[in-house]
Amino acid sequence: MTSASSTVELAVDGSVAVVRLNRPQRLNAVVPELVDDLLAALRTAGADEEVRAIVLAGRGRAFCAGHDLKEPPAEGDSRTRLEQLQDVTRCLRGLRQPVIAAVHGYAIGAGAEFALGCDLVLAAEDAVFAFPEAGLGLSVTGAASRLLPLLVGPLKAKRLLLLGERIDATTAAELGLVNEVLPGDALLEQALAWAHTVAEHPPSSVALAKRALDAGIDSSLETALELEVSHALITEHSAEVAESSARFRSRSGADR
Repeated sequence: MTSASSTVELAVDGSVAVVRLNRPQRLNAVVPELVDDLLAALRTAGADEEVRAIVLAGRGRAFCAGHDLKEPPAEGDSRTRLEQLQDVTRCLRGLRQPVIAAVHGYAIGAGAEFALGCDLVLAAEDAVFAFPEAGLGLSVTGAASRLLPLLVGPLKAKRLLLLGERIDATTAAELGLVNEVLPGDALLEQALAWAHTVAEHPPSSVALAKRALDAGIDSSLETALELEVSHALITEHSAEVAESSARFRSRSGADR
């Protein structure tokens, strides 16, 4: 089965589903439509009793370059929009099937948080991770404040969040953000191999193992998500955000 919206593709081949972000012209940068479509694809794959593992990847030159700051601010209630973005983390963590992120190119901001929400992370040699929100006057919104310290430790998490520096795939693996680094042409193949290995295991045992492993990690997930929403609502309409966004738009687009 293959289905596609305007921003996300879903392909199901037997016991493995592949979800691809599909805004390659904007490096799969996040807009509300992509969030809606991603949630729909993940929920569809999750509800399929035949699907036992899911791969999350991106079309084009990047996994996901974060929020699309060149798009005008989304209309509607800010809290609702932010919580819907957080629903991606909730969905990834709540699926009974393990989700394997296949990251290439940029995994910036929300893109890095999408990877954090997955159960396993493979990265191509050209992958670049960053959490630039603080430098843009914004706040993380995908539970990075909870999940990142658990993966890399509090001091390293603070460095990543406060400095916003970009790290390559090898550094990400050394920190504990990535399971394995691969040549770009082997990335999806390995992600699918892992997915098929998982799919060969009894699904009930896999689901229980995932639930047990996440139980301790997610004990305060909702607290972290609520705190991030409150911070994001504070920063969203500040003058600092307007100034940072203006500087971003005025750049020549060397990074995109």
